[in-house]
Amino acid sequence: MAQRSFSATVSEWVAKTKQRQEAVYKGSAQTIVSYMQTTRAAGGNLRVDTGFLRASLVATTGAIPAVTFKPEGIDQFYYDSGPINLVISGAAITDPIIVAYTANYARAREYGARGQPGDRWVGLAAQLWVGVVQAECAKAQASVASRGG
Repeated sequence: MAQRSFSATVSEWVAKTKQRQEAVYKGSAQTIVSYMQTTRAAGGNLRVDTGFLRASLVATTGAIPAVTFKPEGIDQFYYDSGPINLVISGAAITDPIIVAYTANYARAREYGARGQPGDRWVGLAAQLWVGVVQAECAKAQASVASRGG
């Protein structure tokens, strides 16, 4: 499937104002992150053992984040969506939002390694982008309509 830019995906109604565009952009980014972070136990594609991979997810509008290694002596890690939501909510429509798993084994888990297939939880979430943007457009339009605007 060919990738389409955000501006090529949004509806004509959303494209009319910057405020609508930003709402759809940020809502779409947050929705994709939630799909990426949905564990297999909850119906998603992300395998969780200690939680380190899931907890390694970071967001930025700047440089690509550095790789991290699992600290010794910690058996369980927990994901906090707060920092990612702050980056997304602070992003301008012109900012590329980079969301990346920094765990040193994230790529091997996504794409596969040593003859094993990858889980493709990020790729599968990314494939939903166009539908997510369209759903966010409809949500924004319905929100305005319900307020009589």
